[in-house]
Amino acid sequence: MADSSTTNLDPSPLTHHSHHPGRIRIRRWLGAFGLYLVVLGLPSAVLLAEIDGPWTALFTRPGDFTAPHHQLLKLLIVMLYLAFCNTFLPLPTGWLVAAVATREVALTGELWSTALLLALAGGVASTVANLNDYHVISLMLRHRRLAALRETRLYHAAARWFVRAPFTFQLVSNLVPIPIDVVRMVAILYGYPRRLFALANFLGRFLRYGTLAAVAFAASLSPMAASLIMLGIALALALLRWLLPPALRWMGRGA
Repeated sequence: MADSSTTNLDPSPLTHHSHHPGRIRIRRWLGAFGLYLVVLGLPSAVLLAEIDGPWTALFTRPGDFTAPHHQLLKLLIVMLYLAFCNTFLPLPTGWLVAAVATREVALTGELWSTALLLALAGGVASTVANLNDYHVISLMLRHRRLAALRETRLYHAAARWFVRAPFTFQLVSNLVPIPIDVVRMVAILYGYPRRLFALANFLGRFLRYGTLAAVAFAASLSPMAASLIMLGIALALALLRWLLPPALRWMGRGA
């Protein structure tokens, strides 16, 4: 059954959606992103300055800081970091979510509330990061050479696949930590509506981070162990991303 979100889309994947990229307002988005950073960054700076002793203690002994404003600071740091993790700055995300979710950090001391808070904070922040991708890449596509990507056979094949269930594909691609987010690139090239793009991103990341936080809490890992495990997974995925294309080419020659 086709995804219901396809009803408002151009049925032909050979042409991109009518709003894209001409109606993209990059300055408006940069202003919104700047406001996001100010709204989160200023309270973070104030709360860090109020910590007794060196502020680095929050990161080396997070369990010593359990007051409500300290817990808020931890969430603000997560939201600031994740907002910069995008295609242009592919920083790993899972390590920080897993570390903050551990019992030692003591975000709430309870599994479900810890998972819910990190799912909400992480979902919002990663959606902001992916909207940065959407706007910057949309701006880049105004140049003729990059816009020619829509005329390639590869894009046409991907777009035909994408329009079958665009919302579902994007939700799943944000839920599963895949090494190359092809779906996001196709969605941007196609000009998938930004509101649906943001919603699919948020729901997928909400589920991903909530599940990760629940597992980290339930496993009783230390922040260091949780971070190292997730960084190891991120490194393995990065290696897979680097090794997969030549492996596929080699298999193709041998077929």
